[in-house]
Amino acid sequence: MSDLDHVFSPEGPLAETIPGYRSRIQQQEMAQAIADAIKHNRQLVAEAGTGTGKTFAYLVPALLSGGKVIISTGTKTLQDQLFNRDLPAVRDALKVPVTVAMLKGRANYVCHFHLQRAMNEGKFYSREDAAYVHKIQAFAENSGTGDKSELTSVPESATIWPAVTSTRDNCMGQECAFYKDCFVMEARKRALAADVVVVNHHLFFADVMLRDEGVAELLPSANTVIFDEAHQLPEVAGIFFGEGFSTSQLMELARDAHAEYITTIKDCTALPDATAALEKAVRDFRLIFAYEGVRLPVQKALALRNFDSAYALMQEKLAALAAILESQAEREPSVENCWQRALALQVMLQRWQSAENANLVRWVEVFTQSVQLHATPLSVAEGFSKQLNAQPRSWIFTSATLAVKSDFSHYLGQMGLEEAKTGYWNSPFDYGTQGLFYVPQGMPEPNSPGYASAVAAMALPVIKASRGRAFVLCTSLRAMRDVHALLKDAFETGGLDYPLLMQGDTARSELLERFRKLGNAVLVGSQSFWEGVDVRGEALSAVIIDKLPFAPPDDPVLSARIDKMNAEGKNAFMEYQLPYAVITLKQGAGRLIRDEADRGVLMICDPRLISKPYGRRIWQSLPPMRRTREVADVVEFFASTPTDPA
Repeated sequence: MSDLDHVFSPEGPLAETIPGYRSRIQQQEMAQAIADAIKHNRQLVAEAGTGTGKTFAYLVPALLSGGKVIISTGTKTLQDQLFNRDLPAVRDALKVPVTVAMLKGRANYVCHFHLQRAMNEGKFYSREDAAYVHKIQAFAENSGTGDKSELTSVPESATIWPAVTSTRDNCMGQECAFYKDCFVMEARKRALAADVVVVNHHLFFADVMLRDEGVAELLPSANTVIFDEAHQLPEVAGIFFGEGFSTSQLMELARDAHAEYITTIKDCTALPDATAALEKAVRDFRLIFAYEGVRLPVQKALALRNFDSAYALMQEKLAALAAILESQAEREPSVENCWQRALALQVMLQRWQSAENANLVRWVEVFTQSVQLHATPLSVAEGFSKQLNAQPRSWIFTSATLAVKSDFSHYLGQMGLEEAKTGYWNSPFDYGTQGLFYVPQGMPEPNSPGYASAVAAMALPVIKASRGRAFVLCTSLRAMRDVHALLKDAFETGGLDYPLLMQGDTARSELLERFRKLGNAVLVGSQSFWEGVDVRGEALSAVIIDKLPFAPPDDPVLSARIDKMNAEGKNAFMEYQLPYAVITLKQGAGRLIRDEADRGVLMICDPRLISKPYGRRIWQSLPPMRRTREVADVVEFFASTPTDPA
């Protein structure tokens, strides 16, 4: 028996020390493949079905490798879980003397400089913020990390946080009076000294591509880089391999420049008018977009009435502010920082407007308070492969959703992983017993006007049979709101007292907690609930999906990629759009069965699963549940006595 076999065996250290641990052959095989990749500095792309235990499968060989390891996760929540729970558990079980550290983006750490300035200014958005700032001050004086996630009495959504944290733009660096006490610098020092460092995908790519100090410093000494939830990488990498800016950066500059007027250069009487003029120009630019939550190709954005004049006015007011800041820059390092930011933003606005790089797709994303102007590469493969080949090290990519029917070619092509080996491990769950896959009969085409009504009508008997306890996952926010309203009416008409929750009612973590505690709730959600959500037990017994999650055809980057692929003689639908939909659908379906004791029904309303030739390829990529088109089978499934799959 090898060392790894022993570690994962029923008599091994994991079984001895970790409550509820079960030995699984899939986990053992995956760990061996990762150990081999680490030993030979290879690239490995590994899909592991739900329940495989992929976290332990990569942590054990990583901790036993003896080299420096960077682990990048999909979300800060998963990052915290890995650092606070999984890593210590495996390290203690293996009794290996490795040091671990966690590194997050700047916005997660209290900044002494900005905190003091906020206190001195005394200007807050609300009474809550005025109370929160004193809690943050006390926390900063006593915390060893300054990580805002540790201060649970101040909500993560509180509007005070941007005023007491730094950004890459407004960090003073070594010029800061608090540099020696800086929480960000301390976190980076710990990361440099540690054997294992936990980061997240956004930080990894932001730091590596922008050459910020942090991950870029860590990479040269790393022997292994492991990406968990690796299916998210193409989109995240696309953001950072491209160019662009947000109008919120202009608003932050105006805010910080005004703070300099109040605290350090009160005699510069031209400054308040200049900052106010820039803020107004930015707000006016936002107002030319009628809706939030939309993505527009550059042609549609440029065609909007007043786009050109509003954009030019932002540039004009930014230039005016930059000129004033330049005249004051020598007086104070923080003023010079504002001036340098203004110059950099002028370049960003000009570059986005001029569109010199033909490989970048320009598009606009509209939020409630801001507008993000993107220039995204058609492919991240070339840019990422440069990182892969910079020096010998192992790269591990793992997720529950990377392949289409065990075929990884779509993902490998996206990421430029020409040299990668692949591994595919099915879930150890008994899906044939634990789950039922239901596609209702009589559904209209997904683009028909009454589709949401049909979804709600077909979902109702399933919700009744499952006695609530359901997720209804929609492919758009509009569909989510429509289906929620229709179910609400149906519940009232039919006298159903299942609590009905909707994404956006409150923070996702709070909604999930309510859903778990209620035990019979129905939660209607969109993109936020398709992945990274873990509800075990009977509280979630049905997952209802409104339609196949093809990316919207009017998505600017997608449509440009489709045009490029079709021009090259490729089949963009089969090679790009379909794999994307399958991977996303697998994520949504994966919410249902989370452990060996779970039972439930997966319902997908979309008739294309049956009527289109590609439908077979989609459902063959899903967990191997018993399939039905009869609602009576759903009723019988829930009425039958649960069997213990163990």
